[in-house]
Amino acid sequence: MEHIQSSMERADILLEALPYIRRFYNKTIVIKYGGHAMIDNELKDKFAQDVVMMKYIGINPVVVHGGGPQIGTFLKKLGKESKFIQGLRVTDEETMNIVEMVLVGMVNKEIVGLINRHGGNAVGLSGKDGNLISAEKYFLSAEKAKNTPPEIIDIGLVGKVKNINTQLIVSLAQNSFIPVIAPTGIGDKGETYNINADIVAGEVAAALQAEKLLLLTDVQGVLDKDKKLINTMSNNEALKMIEDGVVEGGMFPKVKCCLKALKGGVRKAHIIDGRLKHAILLEVFTDKGIGTEIVL
Repeated sequence: MEHIQSSMERADILLEALPYIRRFYNKTIVIKYGGHAMIDNELKDKFAQDVVMMKYIGINPVVVHGGGPQIGTFLKKLGKESKFIQGLRVTDEETMNIVEMVLVGMVNKEIVGLINRHGGNAVGLSGKDGNLISAEKYFLSAEKAKNTPPEIIDIGLVGKVKNINTQLIVSLAQNSFIPVIAPTGIGDKGETYNINADIVAGEVAAALQAEKLLLLTDVQGVLDKDKKLINTMSNNEALKMIEDGVVEGGMFPKVKCCLKALKGGVRKAHIIDGRLKHAILLEVFTDKGIGTEIVL
């Protein structure tokens, strides 16, 4: 009888997911893959399983990945120091060559191989493939003093997104492939740009009019002033928290990225804890979810 009871409990869990499977069937969900989930071997396997399962039940997952720690490790091996300004890597031509090699040649292919080993059909892409991500140079600005023009800072081959070629992504998704995108872009003269992966994920989600944008992080989600997890927040509530300084540090650009994606047409954005096994499935297919959901 014990095994029958256990089987019935499993059936109940599957049935809890049914309304969500129906709701998201044939919809696009963009996943920004980064943080601890990219380093821990068990979490890497669970991530790949989640993505493959989504595809098999009729959802179109699109993966955009980071790779900052891997780039930093490789640069260190070559005796090159990593320098950051306002959280962005200063990227000269030599560094850009290394960034492209690590992101596109190593990290991207590892993720593709992992998904495929778990029964998926992933295809790796960079911004250059089919002019997927058109980009232009991004300049930082910093206030020097009140009532004076901000200082414009050149941080090298760091880019911002001009356009996403959705035709390529949609074509792959419609033919049973899972696109896995490295966050590099191509400029008008063929130059390669290093772009923040959160920003690329948000831009891809908006361009595809995705049902959801999921950002995997190394924290629970967005915390309130008492350090308690916020399950759901509106656009206006998020802006108020930014204004009050409650959303700050590394969470600030992630929330801003979510708000921009929502403004661009994404239905919901989620910031979730990628350190949990099957974090994606827990957020998408359960009643309570695990992270912070942001809506307009």
